[in-house]
Amino acid sequence: MAVVAALVLLTEAVGMVVINGILAAFVDGQSMSLDGLDPAAMVTATWTLGAVSGLFLSVCALVSLLAGVRDRAPGRFGRALLTGAAVAHGVLAAVTVGLVGWPAFAVLMVGMGVVIAVLVLYGKGAAGGPGVESAQSAPERGARPA
Repeated sequence: MAVVAALVLLTEAVGMVVINGILAAFVDGQSMSLDGLDPAAMVTATWTLGAVSGLFLSVCALVSLLAGVRDRAPGRFGRALLTGAAVAHGVLAAVTVGLVGWPAFAVLMVGMGVVIAVLVLYGKGAAGGPGVESAQSAPERGARPA
């Protein structure tokens, strides 16, 4: 699941950069301005948003890929990044459903679902980590010592 999440996040990262590039081209081509802002500043801000979003999603994809390859839960920083990505997907989905429609909402929910699946499946103590006893090593409950 973590490898699938990594592929989904990497695809979203590329998509974010491409979409922001298209938006920047439109803003530049029409010399758009928002409340008197310089159009060149808006083009730069759009490219910057795309680059930062793409980088964030790429780092989240790397964290998820490492969790899948190592078959271990991500560390504290990695879990924080993935949690931030899940929250961002939820907020963007809520906004997107009104602006773009239900298909875009569904795509964002799939992205959020795979990120949450990584967080749950590789949660604290998952994959034989600390705090989890295997079935063979767990003492029988209620049994008296001989």
